[in-house]
This record gives sequence, structure tokens and C-alpha cells, in this order.
Amino acid sequence: MSVDREPFSSVTSAIVALPRQDIDTDQIIPARFLKTVNRAGLGDQLFFDWRYLPDGTPNPEFVLNHPEMTGRSVLLAGDNFGCGSSREHAPWALMAWGIRAVISSGFADIFRNNALKNGLIPIAVAPEELSRLFARVEAEPDAEVTVDLEAQELRGSDGSTIGFTVDPFARRMILAGTDELGYLLSLETDLAAYETAHPPRVDTLAAPG
Repeated sequence: MSVDREPFSSVTSAIVALPRQDIDTDQIIPARFLKTVNRAGLGDQLFFDWRYLPDGTPNPEFVLNHPEMTGRSVLLAGDNFGCGSSREHAPWALMAWGIRAVISSGFADIFRNNALKNGLIPIAVAPEELSRLFARVEAEPDAEVTVDLEAQELRGSDGSTIGFTVDPFARRMILAGTDELGYLLSLETDLAAYETAHPPRVDTLAAPG
């Protein structure tokens, strides 16, 4: 089934900084929450084991529990984000909480692909740029950044600019607010015209002679 979502071209937001390396998918969304195929409620389960204490109360030291994080849509994380097992629930949970883009110096390939298929933007920057971004957030916690998918740029409110690249086809799908199946369905008229102009040379339904 095709997924229709709002076209996405850019977002401007303050940053949620999570300076941990090798954040794996089981930390993003623990395996016990994977039984559902419904995205509802996954935002509450994002980073669950870090976000809540053993008695179920919010961990006041975890960044997502800081009141000023509410409404932020850009996550800044350490290297090798999304490593571990493949689970589509990881980008689902991030987006359900409100994250639209993750900035890191490296992503696991499977996570990157799952993210792009679901409209989450994984932005890989050089290690020195990542360190600079963390330093800026530490100095100015409410500093904003604009993620411009159309221009493939990160623009800071301090005037800095960092270029990034996203798979061209995935970028096209996210900008259009659709997915691979939606793209194919949009070509239905062209495909029908091609089939009409190129009738099959062999009747595959005919009984063998």
C-alpha cells in the first residue's frame, strides 16, 4: 500500500543533543515494543530504557525529559547512529516523537534506508562538523538549525552552512510526500500507454501447443 505523507522540504528547529556513540536500534525502540504495526504511541516508547527509571517514572537526567525539548525536531547524535538489528519501528518512534532529521557523523546502512523510506532525514556530516555542532549547542542550548532538503544544506542561525547529500530517489520521494509505490502509481497513465504501444509478442496465457 502506498504511503501518502505531507511533502517535506525544510524544517527549522532548536536541537535535541544526545552525545552518545553507537546508539543502536534496541536503544531507540526496545524489542518488546515491536509487536505493533501501528505507529500510535511509539513516541512514548522512544529511548524507553534511558527515558524512564525502573519504577516507570521519567528520568530527569535524560534529555527528552527536559521540558524545553518539547517541539524540537532535529536530533544531534554521536557516530554510528542506528546500528544493530533492522527495525522500521526505530524511525517510526523518532518521527512519532517529532524528530524529522537526525544529524550524526555516520549511520548504519539499514537504519539509513529505513529512515529514508519513512520520511526521516539522516544527515551525515564530517566528525569535526559534528563536534562543532555539539559545542555550539552546549554554548547556546536554544540555537536553531535549518534542515533544507531541497538545497541539501544545514544552515545555522549563526550563519554557518554545512552541505549534505541524500540518496537522490529517496530525496525526490520525501520532497513529493510519497514512496516508491506512490511513484509507480503516478506513472500509471504512462505505463498503460507503453503497454498499448508494445503488445506482448507471446501469449503467456495460451495453453502449450
